[in-house]
Amino acid sequence: MKAVMISGRTLAQGAGCEDKMSPLYINEVSCCYLSEDDYRALGLSDGMNLLLTSPHGSAVLRAGVDKGLPQGIVFIPMGPWANMLTGTDTNGCGMPGFKGVEVEVTPTDEKVLDIRELMLRGR
Repeated sequence: MKAVMISGRTLAQGAGCEDKMSPLYINEVSCCYLSEDDYRALGLSDGMNLLLTSPHGSAVLRAGVDKGLPQGIVFIPMGPWANMLTGTDTNGCGMPGFKGVEVEVTPTDEKVLDIRELMLRGR
């Protein structure tokens, strides 16, 4: 399924950002959220993972539902997993684009990498 990835801050991520190696922080930023319709269309159920691939890289994340999301949008809390999907071009502003990234979303049996594995693997 093709979708548009947006990234942003969440309350749980903010609560854990003082310790970015804490289970709270890592659990929050290694998830992605889809609309109920997209979740069902992909045949997902609790505990399933998704492979998201953009022109800039890929990442495996745990799938969740956000009833407020429209179809075709995937939300990822800002963090290392979202960073794997964003480009490096800052368009002169010093900050890459964390919203509007086109992604391919595929259910996968691959595991979500822990933060150390993710950093070692890179894009």
